[in-house]
Amino acid sequence: MIEEAAKLIAHSRFLIAFTGAGISAESGVPTFRDKGGLWEKYKIEDVATPEAFKRNPGLVWEFYKMRMQLMKNARPNPAHLALTELENMGILKAVITQNIDNLHKMAGTKAVVELHGNIYSVKCSNCEYKENLLETRKLDEFLVEGRIPKCPKCGSFIRPDVVWFGESLPQGTLQKAFKLAERADVCLVIGTSGQVFPAAYIPYIVKDSGGYVIEINPKESGITPIADLFLKGNAGEIMKLLLEKVKICLKNKKC
Repeated sequence: MIEEAAKLIAHSRFLIAFTGAGISAESGVPTFRDKGGLWEKYKIEDVATPEAFKRNPGLVWEFYKMRMQLMKNARPNPAHLALTELENMGILKAVITQNIDNLHKMAGTKAVVELHGNIYSVKCSNCEYKENLLETRKLDEFLVEGRIPKCPKCGSFIRPDVVWFGESLPQGTLQKAFKLAERADVCLVIGTSGQVFPAAYIPYIVKDSGGYVIEINPKESGITPIADLFLKGNAGEIMKLLLEKVKICLKNKKC
């Protein structure tokens, strides 16, 4: 199946990748639904909804600062790096990710669509103020600040600029992802449960548009029934091998 997947990728005209929490697990970023995941330790309704922030913004920020610290120390793994190399080779056209950990960008991938936002971005809960703490180099200062952060423009509480449960995805971002999926002839699905919609529609759109779906996951997911190829295993290991096979395929021009 690795050989067949490599052929599809090598001969693709518009390859995209759709990634979830599983691709970052090997970088030390906790997943959500797996054993030991974040939703075993925290309740969604307490830390990841607009109502939770109104009720207890301090608890929500305790949760997100913990995650910021974890992700700050994480580094891209071979799966992230393989996708960047495929992009540099001109094969991969875009990565559509459900992750907020910034690891695709840290790996050097340029065409990244972050469906659910970015962990280092914050916004005012009242006005239009937004800031990326990495870009403004304020992350370390922000993490040690004990008070609930307030907007420098209007004084309202600042919140994470991520999509919470009960909120809609930004329409512009979602439509961009859907258009990429419609153009794709091959979609690499890596490390997602396929349970969070509308994000999980991406592979279905590719399939409905006549494209191929290649799934990489340690176990079957909601996407597996529509996958043309299912590569069982860790993302880093399989992506590294897959990249090697794609290079051989292109070099020999016989596959």
